[in-house]
Amino acid sequence: MSVINLNDTEFQAQVLESSTIVLVDFWAPWCGPCRLMSPLMDWAAKTYRGSLKVAKIEIDNNKSTRDSYSIKGIPTLILFKAGKEIARREGAISQAQLEEFLVSNGLGKVI
Repeated sequence: MSVINLNDTEFQAQVLESSTIVLVDFWAPWCGPCRLMSPLMDWAAKTYRGSLKVAKIEIDNNKSTRDSYSIKGIPTLILFKAGKEIARREGAISQAQLEEFLVSNGLGKVI
């Protein structure tokens, strides 16, 4: 599964109503560290295919969702399970840190 690009109107159905754990990347095109995270989101979508949905939402054009989750710094990664936020990480991270974030929140370790 590839990374899904969301907007405010799709957030409810794609994230909050999802039966799968969802990793959402809150980002902006002018943010250098956000652009560094993009390949990691692709990696997570491919690696955890079937057990994790990966989505991105651009904060400048989707202020309602940004404000609902009090996004102050970007990139911010939020994991959702059964419509609830279960974990949050702010700032650019490495692939190893992303894997640890996912594993520590219930997803299996990559072999």
